Amino acid sequence: MPEKHPSRRYSAELESRFRDAEGIFVLSHPSEAFQKDFPESIQDMLDRMTEHPDNVPESSWRFVSPKSLLDNFQHSMRCLFSDCFSLLNPEHNCEYFVSLLTNISTRVLLPGSTMRISVNTPRNMQLVTSHLLKGTSLKSTIIGVVPDTRDPDRDTDDLSPLHSIGTAGLAVQVVGSNWPKPHYTLLITGLCRFRISGLLKERPFPLAEVEQLDKLEQYTPSFSQEETGADGELGELSQKFYQAALQLVDMLDMSVPVVAKLRRLLDSLPRETLPDVVASMIRTSNREKLQVLDAVGLEERFRRALPLLTRQIEGLKLLQKSRKPRCFPCARVLERKVQAANMPEAALRVCLKELKRLKKMPQSMPDYALTINYLDLMVELPWDRHSKDHLDIGAARVLLDNDHYAMDKLKRRLLEYLAVRQLKTSLKGPILCFVGPPGVGKTSVGRSIAKTLGREFHRISLGGVCDQSDIRGHRRTYVGSMPGRIINGLKTVGVNNPVFLLDEVDKLGKSLQGDPASALLEVLDPEQNHSFTDHYLNVAFDLSQVLFIATANSTASIPPALLDRMEVLHVSGYTQEEKLEIAQRHLIPHQLEQHGLTAKHIEIPQDTTLDVISRYTREAGVRSLERKIGALCRAVAVKVAEGQKVTQQEGSAQEQRDMAAPPEMPVVIDRVALKDILGAPPYEMEMSECITLPGVALGLAWTPLGGEVMYVEASRMEGEGQLTLTGQLGDVMKESAHLAISWLRANAKIYQLTNLVGGPDPLDSTDIHLHFPAGAVTKDGPSAGVTIVTCLASLFSGRLVRSDVAMTGEITLRGLVLPVGGIKDKILAAHRAGVKRVILPKRNQKDLEDVPANVRSELELVTVGDLEDVLNAAFHGGFARAAKGQDRPQVTSKL
Repeated sequence: MPEKHPSRRYSAELESRFRDAEGIFVLSHPSEAFQKDFPESIQDMLDRMTEHPDNVPESSWRFVSPKSLLDNFQHSMRCLFSDCFSLLNPEHNCEYFVSLLTNISTRVLLPGSTMRISVNTPRNMQLVTSHLLKGTSLKSTIIGVVPDTRDPDRDTDDLSPLHSIGTAGLAVQVVGSNWPKPHYTLLITGLCRFRISGLLKERPFPLAEVEQLDKLEQYTPSFSQEETGADGELGELSQKFYQAALQLVDMLDMSVPVVAKLRRLLDSLPRETLPDVVASMIRTSNREKLQVLDAVGLEERFRRALPLLTRQIEGLKLLQKSRKPRCFPCARVLERKVQAANMPEAALRVCLKELKRLKKMPQSMPDYALTINYLDLMVELPWDRHSKDHLDIGAARVLLDNDHYAMDKLKRRLLEYLAVRQLKTSLKGPILCFVGPPGVGKTSVGRSIAKTLGREFHRISLGGVCDQSDIRGHRRTYVGSMPGRIINGLKTVGVNNPVFLLDEVDKLGKSLQGDPASALLEVLDPEQNHSFTDHYLNVAFDLSQVLFIATANSTASIPPALLDRMEVLHVSGYTQEEKLEIAQRHLIPHQLEQHGLTAKHIEIPQDTTLDVISRYTREAGVRSLERKIGALCRAVAVKVAEGQKVTQQEGSAQEQRDMAAPPEMPVVIDRVALKDILGAPPYEMEMSECITLPGVALGLAWTPLGGEVMYVEASRMEGEGQLTLTGQLGDVMKESAHLAISWLRANAKIYQLTNLVGGPDPLDSTDIHLHFPAGAVTKDGPSAGVTIVTCLASLFSGRLVRSDVAMTGEITLRGLVLPVGGIKDKILAAHRAGVKRVILPKRNQKDLEDVPANVRSELELVTVGDLEDVLNAAFHGGFARAAKGQDRPQVTSKL
């Protein structure tokens, strides 16, 4: 820069004037000073003027007065404008030369506002590269921003007619790159208005002679006060505009930092700058902003900006009326609710601590909503709310008998609980576990128990749950945290002594998120659940009054520690007589109601119901039976609907005769109608024709779905003495097969068992293939031992096993028969299959008491202690032994 250039004189003068106020503005070089301390807008300049004196040292403050600082500032701004505008003719006093930024997408920059402008035209690109990207400090270069008033549909490279008034601004930031092609974005802060006197050149970028319109003297505090006092109308307009601006800010959320800063800005800015600043912030069109820009006089500017501000206020009022009221209660309301919740001392201290944090927290913080939700949950939990129990044992017995048929063991246990509750009011809730096949009514019994006690009922399905947070909840440090299902259930029912049904507790999973079965240990432990701690609450909650009822199909998949905490009650399947009674009492009336039928429309005799039970279903529960009854009701509903349509339709007599006549009511479902609706029966009542060859025996197995009848088949062929097992057998069942082979080979001479060629060893030059049908189903367990021995004994002896015999029991190498489980379910399965004789271990005789008396009377139950008794009971006429001379010698102990 030449020595005689005005910028040199300006820099020296500016440095000398501000050196006296050291500590307020520290200037080492003019360009560095502009880059560090030049304010972005006029109001920021005035903010700095009022904020800096607090940091001024006492030695400097004694020599510099506020008036001299203001004079220095005004003079410096004049020098800045003189230097930056007067690029070609610095001798002019009021007219300057400025580079123009044009075609800015119809956006309007007002003094005191900041706007981002995309540089996308060749002229503007030349301006940026020439003045802003050649080492010159950004804030020492002032450019003129002229609104674009051209036709949007017109796309030409020619310079469009320029608007007469523009805004001088500082480019405080340039963002962009040169790859793949140059593109830049400018952040420009408006300083003052100017009027274009003449366009000097158009290329490479517009350069115009301009006249400054906004004088700096009109923005000084002293001038504002004098002007306001002298001109009453202007003072009234400025005061009215100021009050309206305050009203707009007060309608916003003051906890937002930007709004609070805007409120302080309104108090510190001169009134004359408010129209430009406010008009740039509120929602206005470009045409309206252009009208504010064209208003050179202060009075005209206030008159044009005030309606825009008033419109914004009215729109905000309508928006607030249309919105729903805030769902966040104030801290005082929450504090009253917390005090009225009767929480324990520990929970109350936590809530008061959270309330104290809430009062200091602005609503814009994310933790504000989380704290509100936490306190709402704490208030809604039933800390001391409970329902009163109905302890009338007689009424409870009648209600249970009406809701459920059979299930005497479950009913007796509930009546025992009621009796103890009458004697001791502070009894802890028991932890019951109903184990039985599907469809026997475990869930409905839990609902009936809640109805009998007069308590609230809540069901929690645990099938497939593999995250321990479902039980204990998530910690509040996580995003989207929420309490566990136990606490959510208590919030739902609203009392602290409900009946909780934990359904399918045997189907809990395990994953990387933890083991929910382990989390249930605290919930289902009567010695621990009085202080259950949910991760979300982080305070103890008393669950000792909750009556927990768990349901499961099998105890095999329940962890032993969890099973130990529950009182297991086994619910076995129903007999045919029980199913018939349940169908007549509950299932048929329920299905008639569900299908809109009455007893006048359909009649299902007991013989038909018994046929459905025995020939169309084979299950421990009654779900399939209910579906079959529903199919009968749907078929009758079609007939009833068609009959009503025929009787209501109008037409000729011939058309009426062509249509089918409505059926006679009620429609009786006999065996013929049963076959037409349900098809051929899939099950046969008798299974005696199934055993026609040696090497086949009928066994009994237990599954989570109830008892099942299982066939065992064996065949032999020439070979090398190998044993082949098929049918997806488990390790225990494979071991039972090897035990059976070993025992039969050891006693082959006694029972005259031979191989294919008549040899004494059944496996000599003979291969054995043992198969269990239904190969797609995995099978395991020790109870098939006696069945395998009987099957192989039939194969080696060539004799047929009785077709009406089924058996179960575990064997040993000594030929003993050990007890097994699931006796009641197995006997019921044999009874459903039409078996007449059932062979059981002698040590399972105690389990026969659970079998219904009518089933015991229809079956021949044979209890055995060793395999010889099994073979004698399984074959017609017994299983003959060899002559006594061939028996093994008796060994007498000499001890």
